[in-house]
Amino acid sequence: MFRSMEPLLLQVLRIGFYEIVKLNMPPYAVVDENVKLAKVALRPGAGNMVNGILRKLVLVKENNSLPLPKLEGDSRTQARALATLYSHPVWMVRRWTKYLGQEEAIQLMMWNNSDPSFSLRANAAKGITRDDLVMQLNSLKVPHEVSLHLDDFVRVKIGLQNVIRAGWLKEGLCSVQDESAGLVVSVVDPQPGEDIIDCCAAPGGKTLYMASRLRGKGKVHAIDINKGRLRILKETAKLQKVDGVVDTIHADLRTFAENSPMKSGKVLLDAPCSGLGVLSKRADLRWNRRLEDMKQLKNLQDELLDAASTFVSSGGVLIYSTCSIDPEENEDRVEAFLVRHPEFRIDPVNRYVPSDFVTKQGFYFSDPVKHSLDGAFAARLVRTL
Repeated sequence: MFRSMEPLLLQVLRIGFYEIVKLNMPPYAVVDENVKLAKVALRPGAGNMVNGILRKLVLVKENNSLPLPKLEGDSRTQARALATLYSHPVWMVRRWTKYLGQEEAIQLMMWNNSDPSFSLRANAAKGITRDDLVMQLNSLKVPHEVSLHLDDFVRVKIGLQNVIRAGWLKEGLCSVQDESAGLVVSVVDPQPGEDIIDCCAAPGGKTLYMASRLRGKGKVHAIDINKGRLRILKETAKLQKVDGVVDTIHADLRTFAENSPMKSGKVLLDAPCSGLGVLSKRADLRWNRRLEDMKQLKNLQDELLDAASTFVSSGGVLIYSTCSIDPEENEDRVEAFLVRHPEFRIDPVNRYVPSDFVTKQGFYFSDPVKHSLDGAFAARLVRTL
C-alpha cells in the first residue's frame, strides 16, 4: 500500500506517525493538523485517507499492539529487525554488532537517536573566559554545564538559538565546537611559538582552537583542497582575532607534499572520514553513507597519512584524527601506516587527555555512549629518524 502511495501523502503520514509513536503528542491534535495539511497540500480525499490511517494507528498504539519486528533468527534477520527498531541502515547495524556486540550497538543507536547536546568554546583570543560565557548564558537563561574536561568549554542542551540570536557567534566571542574535537587539540598540545601544519583544515574548528592556544606567537599553516571553505576559515580567523597566526594554503595535500619543503615539529591530519561518530548531530548522514564508501575512505586516509608524514621533522609528531568510531578508519589505519613507515612510533596520549579517554594502545578515543560526546579518535605518531 505505502509503496504505491504518492510521495507527498506518504510524507504527511510519516509526520503523523512520528508525532504519535515517537513524540507522544496528543492524538486528536496530530490527526486534526495532518488531515488539514493533506487537504491543503493535496486534495480533500487525501485528508480522509490520512484521517482513517492515523485513527487506526492511535487505536493500535492504545491497545499496545504496534507491529514491531521481533529480535529473533540468525544474525542477518536480527540486524534487519534492529535496523527497523532503531532507524539505522542494516549494514551499519551489522558492522557495529560485529565490533561492539549487540547490546552496545543498541546503546549507540539509541544515543544517535537522542536529542544532541552542543558545546560552546569561549574565544580566549578575544579575551573571553569560560566564566564570561557562563555569565552571558545565565543572563539569557540558557541551561548549561561546564565541561569536565576542557577549561574553555560549556555544554548546552537547549537554548542554542538564543545564543545565535544574541550575536555571540557573529562577534567571534565563542564557537560551537564539540568537546571531543577540543580534546583532539589537547592531543596536539599547541604551545606559543610553535609552527603547526594542519593538513585538512577546513572548515577550521580545530585550526582556530589551536591558533587561540598559540596566544599570538607561532603559526598554524592551514592546508585544504576546498577553496571556498578555506576562504570561510580565513574570514572566521579574522573575526576571532587569530588571523595573525593562521596562514591558509589552497592545495591537494597529496600533490603539495611532493613539491613542498615545509617541515614542522607538529603536523595534524584530521582526515576525511565516514563521520560515524557524529550521527546524533547529523541524522541525514546515516542514510547518505554507504558501505562502499568505507573502502574509498580508507584508501584516501592512507594516501593522506603518507603525504602528511613528509612534513614531520625528525623528533616531531604526526597527529592522525577522525570523527569516526570505526576501527578500520582509526586503529587499523595507524597500524597499516606504521608498517609502511617504521620510522614512526606511537606516542601514548595519556599526558594530554584524561585517562578515561585513553585506549590500551595509547590512542585517544571519545565513545558517544560512555562519554556523552561525539565519537572521535586521535593518535600521536613520533618520527624517530
